[in-house]
Amino acid sequence: MWTYDKMLEYPINIRETNTALAKNIISQYGGPDGELAASLRYLSQRFGMPDQKSKAILNDIGTEELAHLEMVGTIVHQLTRNASIEEVEAGGLAPYYTDHDLGVYPQSAAGTPFSAAVLAVKGDPIADLQEDLAADGATLMAQYK
Repeated sequence: MWTYDKMLEYPINIRETNTALAKNIISQYGGPDGELAASLRYLSQRFGMPDQKSKAILNDIGTEELAHLEMVGTIVHQLTRNASIEEVEAGGLAPYYTDHDLGVYPQSAAGTPFSAAVLAVKGDPIADLQEDLAADGATLMAQYK
């Protein structure tokens, strides 16, 4: 079903450590409206779509979200890969570091681990698409606060 190209969809080359930024960006990886949630949301909701075309569209979108997940994970990794313990503490990542070292773990910026409980899959195409819009809207609004 999928073909994986062994390269990022968009190249990422961050050279400076910034643990505070990584702490916030991790929400886009594993937060309730992050890329992991988006990919699972679309890939699960596709089954409730009324025809093959709409199923294919949600499959494509879910696959694209997986590519975004890979890019966001790369960003978090590059922002933290050379961090000293002092930088980890100053960036507010000490509790994260205790549990995950500098690995990329799906959680919100508040430290809540990813949970499928953030997904709404109702089997009703209108309800599911509304939920998608709400989740994407929450992500967009958070960027402009």
